[in-house]
Amino acid sequence: MAGASGSQHKDPINEQEVAAKYGSIRTEMNQIYSKITELEMEVSEHSLVINAIQPLDPTRRCYRMIGGVLVERTIKEVLPAVQQNKEGIEVVIARLNEALERKKKELTDFESKYKIRVRKNDGDSVDDKSQKGPAQGVLVGPANA
Repeated sequence: MAGASGSQHKDPINEQEVAAKYGSIRTEMNQIYSKITELEMEVSEHSLVINAIQPLDPTRRCYRMIGGVLVERTIKEVLPAVQQNKEGIEVVIARLNEALERKKKELTDFESKYKIRVRKNDGDSVDDKSQKGPAQGVLVGPANA
């Protein structure tokens, strides 16, 4: 028996360790999701800037924030840099998506190995589906009491 547990020294042994490992994998996935969302917002901002300055005269003066310092440049200097930054961010997003897929696979493998099933509150999910709109759970009107 000791030989079997010795060969699996990396695997969690009890329920608490399995739950902790499962929680850590889910936390890592959530962190990757949030980073992807943040970077997608930056790509969107870069696209807005590119679309705003592209039709303008390339010799026109513009300002760019570099390391917390506002510097004066021309559009022909700034536009390629902004486009390059956008492309770099898109590459990072692609890598994060690959990492997310690996984490998803790791999570499903972990769930199948330890026979983990996620509980869902049936009552809560039914209520969430029946209520629609931004005013869920909000009392509207004067409170005369």
